[in-house]
Amino acid sequence: MGIPDILGDRQSGQDVRTQNVMACQAIANIVKSSLGPVGLDKMLVDDIGDVTITNDGATILKMLEVEHPAAKVLVELAELQDREVGDGTTSVVIIAAELLKVDKLGKDSLINCAKTSMSSKLISGDSDFFANLVVDSVLSVKMTNARGEVKYPIKGINILKAHGQSAKDSYLLNGYALNTGRAAQGMPVRVAPAKIACLDFNLQKTKMQMGVQVLVSDPRELEKIREREADMTKERIEKLLKVGANVILTTKGIDDMALKYFVEAGAIAVRRVRKEDMRHVAKATGATMGQ
Repeated sequence: MGIPDILGDRQSGQDVRTQNVMACQAIANIVKSSLGPVGLDKMLVDDIGDVTITNDGATILKMLEVEHPAAKVLVELAELQDREVGDGTTSVVIIAAELLKVDKLGKDSLINCAKTSMSSKLISGDSDFFANLVVDSVLSVKMTNARGEVKYPIKGINILKAHGQSAKDSYLLNGYALNTGRAAQGMPVRVAPAKIACLDFNLQKTKMQMGVQVLVSDPRELEKIREREADMTKERIEKLLKVGANVILTTKGIDDMALKYFVEAGAIAVRRVRKEDMRHVAKATGATMGQ
């Protein structure tokens, strides 16, 4: 008995790309005439004969039985837009289909695309400013993976909000900003060159784990145990400073005793850093999280 071929036929090349573009164009053409104030309504009839009349792009695409993989991506894009924003489903499908026609987009084209997506009541007046900001942000995280593919990891862009300032005061920081501050006022504001330690453990006085019992018969031994608990944290900090770390980031806490050593060494320590931020910092610097 032979082994069945479950992989199927694989095709690649320009012909396949052309087929994908044509399938997406067909989806876009269906909803294109329903866009705008003079958009036409569509009459949809399902398998059991129920009739639906609508000009909502999300509803139209939801009722279509799309089988082509590339065309399904546009349908999922419209569903995501409807779920996240609640409007603009037809627009995103048309824009995405038009972008597929273009072989290569320059920065000016990207800025125009960004302006189009910002045509709202809130920031349409500042669309020139924010379009350049957004495009510069995306281009700054451009990377090429091991397979030679160019990627733009949008999650690598961190957005911090500051209250009490104008939207036009927004700016792009060439680096990674954390929404936190120094653990102590006596620490320096700036260190250069920075040697960053990314930690995932406490820099507080060491305590025995739950369920561990120590029977002490001599009160003097109890004091020695407390001193050893403090010394363990001190030794950790001394090892960090000895290897030259002058910026210490940890996802856990740092107590006042530990802060004293960092202030004396002229290092910056930041506690309670979000693990997501820590992963981004580690990736940007090539660091490995210490646990």
